Amino acid sequence: MERIGIIGVGEIGRAIVTGLCDGGDNAPEVFLSPRGAGTVAELSERFEGVRVCADNQEVVDRSEVVIIAVRGPDRHEALAGLRVDGDNLVVNVMAGVGIDDLRRTLATDAPLVRAIPLPAVRERRSVTVTCPSHPTVNSLFERLGGVLPVEDEAAFNVFSALTGTLTTHYSYLATLTSWAIGRGIAPGDADRYVRSLFQGVGRALSDQTRSLHRLAADHETPNGSNERIRTTWFTPANSQALTEALDDLLTGLHGQP
Repeated sequence: MERIGIIGVGEIGRAIVTGLCDGGDNAPEVFLSPRGAGTVAELSERFEGVRVCADNQEVVDRSEVVIIAVRGPDRHEALAGLRVDGDNLVVNVMAGVGIDDLRRTLATDAPLVRAIPLPAVRERRSVTVTCPSHPTVNSLFERLGGVLPVEDEAAFNVFSALTGTLTTHYSYLATLTSWAIGRGIAPGDADRYVRSLFQGVGRALSDQTRSLHRLAADHETPNGSNERIRTTWFTPANSQALTEALDDLLTGLHGQP
């Protein structure tokens, strides 16, 4: 895997390039689509092996692995007329776009693999779910923090739905910060403390010898502050509402009305 092309260089495309090229040994050649001129120019100037192509067809022609990272609704326009040979390997990171859908759009017999890279691949610290398992794609994402292959798109969509909870977590932290500010804490102090508090939680998550339920119990004392917030705010009804929201999202990912 020496030549990688990326069509659609937004947040995820940028993160993949950075993870592959920033400080890593044996960085591949990377070919970028021209759309998003500011981003691709910055990446090509920053990393020696990154090139900006004239169009998407040149990206495909110069690459062994082609990562398609455009927004799902934009895919027909971005991929119209693109010729993808059987020698290419296509990695689809578009949320909600299945393998059969993309194969019809590209009209190709090339192998297609779906993947869910997250922004943390830029630091090579994120596990990426893929479907189906493919040795070349597995090797690519192992370099970016780890890979979790699944064999069918039903399972893949469950993991995809889980990614839909990320900004809710950030909003939760922002709400905590706003609450503290409303009680007289300086904004900078509130922001710093909440970040520090949950960065510690993140480090605790690296201990895979304890289940998530065990971690919660270990951070909680009977009748203590954590138990009080959990039982009065994160109630069974609250938990059920989250479950139903995830079920609705999953239904949409399966392409059902």
